[in-house]
This record gives sequence, structure tokens and C-alpha cells, in this order.
Amino acid sequence: MPVELGPLLAVFERARHLGFLGPGPVVEHVDHAAGFLAALAQVEGRVIDLGSGGGVPGLVIALARPDLEVVLVDATAKRCRFLEDAVDQLGLAVTVVEDRAEVVGHGSYRGTAAAVTARSFGAPAVTAECGAPLLQVNGVLIVSEPPVRAGDRWSQTDLGRLGLELGPAPTTSPAVQVLRLVAPCPAMYPRRVGVPGKRPLF
Repeated sequence: MPVELGPLLAVFERARHLGFLGPGPVVEHVDHAAGFLAALAQVEGRVIDLGSGGGVPGLVIALARPDLEVVLVDATAKRCRFLEDAVDQLGLAVTVVEDRAEVVGHGSYRGTAAAVTARSFGAPAVTAECGAPLLQVNGVLIVSEPPVRAGDRWSQTDLGRLGLELGPAPTTSPAVQVLRLVAPCPAMYPRRVGVPGKRPLF
């Protein structure tokens, strides 16, 4: 991965100090982005990272793929200020959006992304409902999967309501699930702020 790790690791050390990243060596958070980068290999254009928080995988993607237009979305002001500082420190041309994903999904970014990424953003149903509206048709939603998968986390029937199609089982490590938007997401999605989590589609 063609990334200068020194400055990035310093940024992630600060993120961990602030409580935005979990415990363990910060280099493991960089390694975790490898699955996202592999899934983005054929993607061009805009990539929106949901719940960017401590910068994984969004900052790693932006460093490794400067050809992409990366947009980092987070609802928390403190995290967005951290992300803005990190973007300046790393010299990245990245946009930081402070808002709820449900709101962003009905704004100017709707239907504009070639890919949406999400690591620890929410349950599969919440991630799908908030991610699908941001995608162009044929765009991909790339979601991190837990180390041990408990049963079937995705419902193809309900994904179809959002215009999504489930891709093949993850083969990368750390694992990511890829879903493709095969039809425009209906205008009713995402539902009002908080509703995807309170009344998940599946």
C-alpha cells in the first residue's frame, strides 16, 4: 500500500488518545483498511465514508488513492474538527461533512458516489439504508465485517427494497462485504433521523 505511514500513524495515535479509535497498535487500524482498498481497486470518482470518526478507513483511502474524491461524514462536531485537522496535517484534498447520514442522504450528495464505505457505522440494515441513497447506480457499498460472522447478516430480499444486490462472500482479510446498487434507491430512503436504527428494515 503506497502510504507514508509516519504522519498517518501520528494522526491515529491522537485519534486513539481522544477515544475515537479502539485499543491496540494503531498500525492495525491502517491494516484494517486493506480490504476496503482492495474492493475500491476498480472504482473511480467520489467515495463517501460514513461515520468517519477516527479516520478509518477514510484517511487511509485518501492517502492511498489521491485520484479519488473522498468525503468524510460524521455527525459529531468533535470528531469532525479532528478530521479537519488531520486532513490539513496530511495535506489531503478531502471534504469533511458534519451531519447525520440520514440527512446527507437527502441532500446534494444523494446519488453521487461511486462507492460508500462504512466501518463500525451501524448494524447491516442501518448501514444499507443510509449508504444506498448516496450511490450512483452500479456504485458499491463496502462494509467491514466482524472477525467471526454470526449467521446471515444481510437479507437479499430487504436489500432489494433499497436497490442493492449482495455481492459474493468476503475473501479479503480483514473482511469487507460488497453490495452493489442495481436500481435507484427509492426516494423514501433513508427514513427520518434515528428511524433506521429504531425500526431496521431487516
